[in-house]
Amino acid sequence: MSPLEVTTPTLVALTAVVTAAAIWLIILAVRLTKRPRNRPNPSIDLVDQAREMKALGQIQEAVFLVRGETGMSQRAAARFVNRL
Repeated sequence: MSPLEVTTPTLVALTAVVTAAAIWLIILAVRLTKRPRNRPNPSIDLVDQAREMKALGQIQEAVFLVRGETGMSQRAAARFVNRL
């Protein structure tokens, strides 16, 4: 047997690895489309509302408002409110 010959078990194993990699890439692509990484663009009204709430000491409520309107994560919304 020459070193370049491919046996049936080797071919089956190679096919399984390629199939698993393709399935993994499809799952990864689906997950990335469900959670887009683009930054949401908050409206001027939202910024004004959050700024007023922060001035009144309602920081957690402002973060909750920003999260609800933009879909930001808790961390991103808190950073956003703190920068106002």
